Amino acid sequence: MPQNDQPQQPSYLELPANGEHDDSGPLANELPQYEALAELEATTTGRGDGRVDIDLSSRIARRLSRLVPAEKRPLFHEHRPHAPPEYTETIETSLRLIIVIQVVGSRGDVQPFVALGTELQRHGHRVRLATHGQFDKFVRDSGLEFFSIGGDPAELMAYMVKNPGLFPSMKTLRGGEIQRKRKMVDEMLHKCWRSCIEPDDLTGRPFVADAIIANPPSFAHIHCAQALGVPLHLMFTMPWTSTREFCHPLANLRANGSDMSASAANYVSYSLVEWMTWQGLGDIINAWRGTLDLETIPFSEGPCLTETLGVPVTYCWSPALVPKPADWPENIDVCGFFFRDAPSYQPEASLANFLSSGPPPVYIGFGSIVIDDPDKLTETILEAVRATGTRAIVSRGWSKLGGDSPGDDQVFFLGDCPHEWLFQQVTAVIHHGGAGTTACGLLNAKPTTIVPFFGDQPFWGNMVHAGGAGPAPIPFKALDSNNLAEAIRFCLTPEASAAARQIADKMSSEAGVRRAVASFHANLPLNDMRCDLLPNLPAAWLYEKKGKHVKLSKMAAEMLVQEEKVSWKDLKYYQSQPVHIENKRWDPVTAALSSLTSTSIGLVTSTADIIVKPIQAFRPTTPSGSRPSSREGASRSGDTLERASADDVFGRPAGIDLPSAPKSTHEKEHHHQHRALTAVKGSALGVGGFFKYYYRGLLLDLPYAVTEGMRNAPKLYGGKVYDPGAVTDWKSGGIAAGKNFAHGMVEGIGGIVMEPVRGAKKEGAAGAAKGVGIGLLNLGTKLSSVGPLLARANGLAIHSTFYFIEMAVPPEAAAIIQRKKAQYCRFADSNQWDRFDSIMLPDATFLFHNPDGSVITKGDIEYSWSSTKDWVAFFENEFRAVQAIHIIGPAEMEQIAPDEIKAIWAVTYHAGTKEHEGGVHGTGGGHYHETWKKVGDDWFMESLRMERLYWKVLSI
Repeated sequence: MPQNDQPQQPSYLELPANGEHDDSGPLANELPQYEALAELEATTTGRGDGRVDIDLSSRIARRLSRLVPAEKRPLFHEHRPHAPPEYTETIETSLRLIIVIQVVGSRGDVQPFVALGTELQRHGHRVRLATHGQFDKFVRDSGLEFFSIGGDPAELMAYMVKNPGLFPSMKTLRGGEIQRKRKMVDEMLHKCWRSCIEPDDLTGRPFVADAIIANPPSFAHIHCAQALGVPLHLMFTMPWTSTREFCHPLANLRANGSDMSASAANYVSYSLVEWMTWQGLGDIINAWRGTLDLETIPFSEGPCLTETLGVPVTYCWSPALVPKPADWPENIDVCGFFFRDAPSYQPEASLANFLSSGPPPVYIGFGSIVIDDPDKLTETILEAVRATGTRAIVSRGWSKLGGDSPGDDQVFFLGDCPHEWLFQQVTAVIHHGGAGTTACGLLNAKPTTIVPFFGDQPFWGNMVHAGGAGPAPIPFKALDSNNLAEAIRFCLTPEASAAARQIADKMSSEAGVRRAVASFHANLPLNDMRCDLLPNLPAAWLYEKKGKHVKLSKMAAEMLVQEEKVSWKDLKYYQSQPVHIENKRWDPVTAALSSLTSTSIGLVTSTADIIVKPIQAFRPTTPSGSRPSSREGASRSGDTLERASADDVFGRPAGIDLPSAPKSTHEKEHHHQHRALTAVKGSALGVGGFFKYYYRGLLLDLPYAVTEGMRNAPKLYGGKVYDPGAVTDWKSGGIAAGKNFAHGMVEGIGGIVMEPVRGAKKEGAAGAAKGVGIGLLNLGTKLSSVGPLLARANGLAIHSTFYFIEMAVPPEAAAIIQRKKAQYCRFADSNQWDRFDSIMLPDATFLFHNPDGSVITKGDIEYSWSSTKDWVAFFENEFRAVQAIHIIGPAEMEQIAPDEIKAIWAVTYHAGTKEHEGGVHGTGGGHYHETWKKVGDDWFMESLRMERLYWKVLSI
């Protein structure tokens, strides 16, 4: 087979060659959401292989094609270098970050990020890998911190194969599988957020992410980054960014007589796949965003959100196999495959004997793919091997190919074996086309045949074929002994071997993991992230006073506060990379209709909540199964033991499942009171939501939507529009209005002069007349948008005083409370009782009780105090002879008013007398129920109620 210097791009679609489609200009008319959904369903069809058929002749596909940016350079360069981008081997950064990596997928998806996390650790960063619980040991054994985000990768894969793009079949609907999977996604969203802020579940070490790395299917990434205001970097093994050079790897394009150009069709396929995904998950994501105090994302902005915001992306495949498309911007890199260090492996004697007894075999295996009829597939493989006269190693995989057969001199059936070692022993590889398996085969210069089952596997098969290292992919449903034999013969040709060797030589110099880390560092806003006093630490707080703006790390802020140089109330939570999501408008009419629709839906929903929420609160619930138990009493010997047991008021390790005692009358009354409060609160939320949507919709969103529509209207007829930036408060609104006015005057007046000239050059006198009209229209639309910008700025300032009704705990407040609770534990452990006035209000109240509600007592002293002074005096005296160590778990927080937050902590503690020999030691646990009040810009504990669940004396 003749080889070119460049891999050939595969042909993804067959379209009539009748000229380039007009790819310029925005959508002239936005579709309403309900109509867009109907159009989307007519345009896209889910297949049984995890891929999507896209009809290019549909109305929505044609409209989206108008959003394809104008081409600035040729699509396909004849001599484009496909070596990796020119990175410095390492970009030195002394900034040490806390990084969370969020990954959804199979082990093959997780494994590259383990390699990435290990390399990031070598640069001094602290790394947590947040993924499915099944990979706990795998991740921890690599030396990384682990956080479980729930979800079952096997179930997710099976669901996506049956229901690609979340368009469910009737069988799936009847089986109730949709709701189960939606709940799984909802669980993963919540836990992805928790992975950014919760302490390590083994050590209790605090964790708040300074940066997020994620693969696109984890979904929560951009929203977590927005809530924290930290940088986000996406990394993935298949293309997820719009390009003209090839279509989305999960899309099959059908022309159906469309005159759309191939480049436009490829580009549009990414938007349509994103729209399908958002249709299935948008409501779940927006409901979850509400718990983070983030605004709802409009239907028009949810798809392709990370692309719109310019989030940096690193693709971990070899540019020798798939070069970086020419139309991808600088924030996107193709760095090479991520390879782990090869594990040590000693083959079993039977495998070693087979390898040494003849010429190198071919490898055939399909990994974790579960096949309905493994016996039939085994027979197909054996027939093809016999027909070609080659020797073969067949991986049994999850389908148990070969059954109990031991094989023979020509075929060896293999169990588990690392590909890094095995692929060095064979002459060609045949597999399902997973990105990792494909990469390993090509790195070892092995010609490759891919038999794709679903998802992106056909994409990799086409890319291998385009590079000359293998035949065209054979879909599994089309596989038989004849085409498999032909594929084996192709892989054994000198041309295929030479092409694979050429790719391997280029891959071997790529150092994908190191280059990905360099790409991550290069895209960080380092100057905005550094502490101004300790530049090797990231900034977490902002000091603004008397014209000074100083970024402070947590350590720097703590030191300055201790030295009384600054006060906590002078510090604000710092966001190193704020994220602003704007609802783009194209014209005044559709903008007004869209705003009114959103407002109406909000009003109806809030009105219903006034009635529905109280009903839900009092709806009977089925209690979960609980088994009766008796509390274990601990005998107390001597005064010291009594003191030790009574003083253990700290807590319980998170995750311990303790049997509950039968509910007392006190607990039942408390339960009814809680339901009543929940009902009242739910109804109040409905009332507050009604007024919020009414005020914001009619007085803020509607005028602003019309204004934005007028400002953007010149785009409809080819004009350019200045972007004044996001409006988030009165200050930013004033600045935006000023900039918009200045640019509007210059561009508007200039347009009155220039538009007739441009029109005359194109169409003569008629064009000049049109130009006059366009110039006047431009001037009117641009200047008319200044006043509403100022109105929106003032409105946002007022709106913030009402928004607390549905507000989640702001990250700044949560950070203060978590820090002070950690200080609470440390001060108590080290007997620094004089420092509690920085944590608690002077009139704070304290109550310690048993599960039945009875107050804990020591003699005639009840563990109940009505001031911080009295509480400190008691424990300062009691703890002179006792040493306690306690560890708090993650907090449940809820903001119930602008200046009030409820927090619940699960805590475990150990306490014992301080004698070197003898004495007593015990362990206990419970929950703290606390109320924190805002004073100025700081937060203080107003009340503490501790429910001690158990106390056990340990023998020494």
